[in-house]
Amino acid sequence: MSRRSFPQRRLKAFDLFCGVGGSSRGAVTAGVDVVGAIDMWDLARATYLDNFPHTKFYQARCESLHPKLIKEEIGKIDLLLASPECTSHTCAKGSSPRSEKSRATAFEVVRFARVFKPRWIVVENVVHMRSWRRFNTWLWSLQQLGYETRLQVLNAADFGVPQTRRRLFITADLQGIPPVIKPGKIARIPIAELIESDNGFPCSPLRSRGRAKPTLARAQRAIRSLGPCEPFLIVYYGSDAAGGWQRLDRPLRTITTVDRFGYVRPTKNGHELRMLQVPELKAAMGFPAEHDISQGTRRERIKLIGNAVCPPVIRAVIEALTAASPS
Repeated sequence: MSRRSFPQRRLKAFDLFCGVGGSSRGAVTAGVDVVGAIDMWDLARATYLDNFPHTKFYQARCESLHPKLIKEEIGKIDLLLASPECTSHTCAKGSSPRSEKSRATAFEVVRFARVFKPRWIVVENVVHMRSWRRFNTWLWSLQQLGYETRLQVLNAADFGVPQTRRRLFITADLQGIPPVIKPGKIARIPIAELIESDNGFPCSPLRSRGRAKPTLARAQRAIRSLGPCEPFLIVYYGSDAAGGWQRLDRPLRTITTVDRFGYVRPTKNGHELRMLQVPELKAAMGFPAEHDISQGTRRERIKLIGNAVCPPVIRAVIEALTAASPS
């Protein structure tokens, strides 16, 4: 008599600070059902539900919600995903004042973990989170709940994402030390593969009237380095040790919440300039084509994308956790 086999139960996850669903997309592609998500921005909610209409969505600040009531609604989970507010951790904020209230949203991970007690936790944030004065206290709070933890800095470019994006990942497991997340042998994808050069996006002459002098200076540095026949990107905003431009034969620099990258190409009438567009930026974050980010203005969509988590990285993290500790 043959032994009867039963299908393996699908894991369930909850996504705190979910944004447009980068972590959720990564989880789904790893075979996990995302049963609940939280974000306070109405535009994030609309975009998230465009992509995950069957997930229970809570539009609120995490601090205002009661995890016990949510658990009664959605049941047990195996995995807690979280990307707490990063604005007051990141160096991109410059010398602007930091908000301790914003930083403290990380403690919502502890509060929800205490109630749900998922097997695994994955927290993503900027690498500067480690310099937060309460970081060790926060990490100890997770460990006091019984979790073994591991800290790693992962670069999305090593996971098939055409963008250089270094982020801190804290993984936690109730049943043992989480594994080291190792990228596969994947060649880095140059941004040239994603730029849609002949799609009708409007361009304007690089040397048009009113063009800012720093923009022209950055373009001129690129032209001197590459020659007059090669396209390139101008990198706006923030410090840039490479002279404010980048080649197309390497991954894109880190996408932020502002319109940061201009594409410059040579033509018979001189160089033309346009900004990278939402479909290109979405692809550079590693979102699949079917992930819909069409809600809001162009500026709002870029902000949504810049705040997101790269799905391929989350997928790799989850697959490593579950493969190392099947249960």
